[in-house]
Amino acid sequence: MAGNTFGNIFRLTTFGESHGTAIGGVIDGCPAGLEIDMNFIQQELDRRRPGQSKITTQRDEKDKVEILSGVFEGKSTGTPIAFIIYNKDPNPKDYSHLKDFYRPSHADFTYDKKYGIRDYRGGGRSSARETVARVVGGSIAKLILQTQNINIQAYVSQIGHVILEKDYPSLNLELTEKSAVRCPDEKISDEMINLIEKLKSEGDSTGGTITCVIKEVSPGIGEPVFDKLHADLAKAMLSINAVKGFEYGSGFKSASMKGSEHNDTFIKEGDRITTETNYSGGIQGGISTGQDIYFRVAFKPVATIMSEQMTIDKNGNKQKLKGKGRHDVCIVPRAVPIVESMAALVIADHFLRNKVSRL
Repeated sequence: MAGNTFGNIFRLTTFGESHGTAIGGVIDGCPAGLEIDMNFIQQELDRRRPGQSKITTQRDEKDKVEILSGVFEGKSTGTPIAFIIYNKDPNPKDYSHLKDFYRPSHADFTYDKKYGIRDYRGGGRSSARETVARVVGGSIAKLILQTQNINIQAYVSQIGHVILEKDYPSLNLELTEKSAVRCPDEKISDEMINLIEKLKSEGDSTGGTITCVIKEVSPGIGEPVFDKLHADLAKAMLSINAVKGFEYGSGFKSASMKGSEHNDTFIKEGDRITTETNYSGGIQGGISTGQDIYFRVAFKPVATIMSEQMTIDKNGNKQKLKGKGRHDVCIVPRAVPIVESMAALVIADHFLRNKVSRL
């Protein structure tokens, strides 16, 4: 299986399956001498882990990470950083009835056709459980970015039909982690929670949107043509399980605007060149402008639902299917640290690439 490595200079390779022995990864390209704050890494993992509230799956994984190599006396050595997280609460018997079934909107059918074999236990490698390794890699990328005062903050801006209409500059993003759904608006947060609880009682699921803001990225970060900064961010986000859409800056709204409305006029503030507006989302020509980088990521409804559906088995016979086991009604709140981690991997990689792009 190819496609398990992400990045150019700062590279993350992941391994493992949802109900296998462990999930893990190897990070190449981390500069030597970086303080590896294990408490910070574990805090990031705790934000993603299952069982953290009544509205998430109750699979009881503590997601304790073990560093196997590349760190000595609390600092990176410049050699590959290998890590592992053991699966402590797998329950593969919940999936035994799915051995020969193709679940609607899962990767069962496509994996079967590509490889001729599939791990039906929770989707195996196609499960969102794999993203735990991305959070470890993203946490170390964040540690690199912290040395440059670069901050990445994501939050839930939509769950189902409940939408947070306010733009991020008007929000107090410090309230994000105080909400069970990671929405920094108390009223909208309560509406989102109520919707999730209602759908849970109905045996159904929903999707939503995450907004991410990256601050203090210096102008000049990114590569032209095929490795544009926004193109790499798009690939990073679309590689996350259940993601169906990505837009940055003005996004699809720009299609209905006039150039005179959309152009970001350059101005000078003190010694700094900036723009009056930021419809560009902090990126022009694939390179950072120095303004905030902001984007939105859309997630589809969770495919496993607790109400009956029709499907077929691998022989083409019609079958009735009903979900069993422990599943999220909405994955979006737990995906916030995943979005941040993938963004951190992209920005850290481009930051390191930029260090060798000019004399």
